[in-house]
Amino acid sequence: MATDWLMSWAMSPVYVWQGVAIRRKIERMLPPLGPRSGLMGTSDDKDVAIRLLVIGDSSAAGVGVEQIEDSLAPRLAERIYALTGLPVFWRAAGSNSAVCADVRDHVVPNLTREAFTHIVLSIGTNDAKNFHGGRRFKKSFGTLLYALKAKWPEARIVWSPPVDFMRVPALPRGLARVLELRAGVIRRIGNRLCHERGAVPSTMLPRVEPAGFSRDGFHASAEGYAYVAGHLAPYVLGDRPGTIEGRALGAS
Repeated sequence: MATDWLMSWAMSPVYVWQGVAIRRKIERMLPPLGPRSGLMGTSDDKDVAIRLLVIGDSSAAGVGVEQIEDSLAPRLAERIYALTGLPVFWRAAGSNSAVCADVRDHVVPNLTREAFTHIVLSIGTNDAKNFHGGRRFKKSFGTLLYALKAKWPEARIVWSPPVDFMRVPALPRGLARVLELRAGVIRRIGNRLCHERGAVPSTMLPRVEPAGFSRDGFHASAEGYAYVAGHLAPYVLGDRPGTIEGRALGAS
C-alpha cells in the first residue's frame, strides 16, 4: 500500500498536468430530473418491507442520465423488486463531487430518520480524484460509517467502491494510472473498515465497457447504472432468507 502511495506521488506532475487539462475539457453534468424518492411495486406504506437509501457522490445522485428513473437508486429498487417480489421504497441522497467528509457532515445529519432497512454507500471516487491521503480517507470514511450506523443501527450498509480508473474513457492513460494507484489504496482501506465497523464492501465492478459511460466519458449511462444495480443487488440482499445470489448475478 505504501508503495502505491509513493508511486502516485512520484507521478503527481502527470496528475497536475493532465488533470487540469481534463477539468477544462470534460462536461459538467447535472443530476437528472425527477423526484428523489419513489416506490417500486404497490403497497401501503406500512407493508413496505424494503426501504433503500442510496447515498454518496454523483453516482448516488444519478449524474450521467437525463431522467431519475435511469439512475442507480430506482434501478436498484427495480432489481430488488424483481428478485424478491417485495415492494421497495427508495431514496437517492447524492451530491456532485462529494467526498466522505461532505456526506458525513452535510448529508447524513440533514436526512430524516426514516426506517431504512438497506443503505448503499457510493463514495471514494472523489477522495481518490482529490488526492486525499490514506490517513485522511481512513478517518473520514470510518467516521462516515459510524454516522450511518448511529442513525440507522438496524440497516444493512453496502459500500460500492471506486470503479477501475484505467477503464474510464475520459481519462488519459497517465492520469488514469495515477488515480488507479490511489483508488487501489482506498479500496483496501475501505474494505478493512467495512469489516471492522459492520458494513459490507462490494467488489469492484468486474466488467467496465464504454457503453456503460455517459457522454462525458466519466459518469455512468443508463446501461451503466443498470449494470451497477445488477452487481450490487446480491450484496444488498445478502441478509434476506431465500435470496439466490447466483440468480441475481446472472440476470444483470
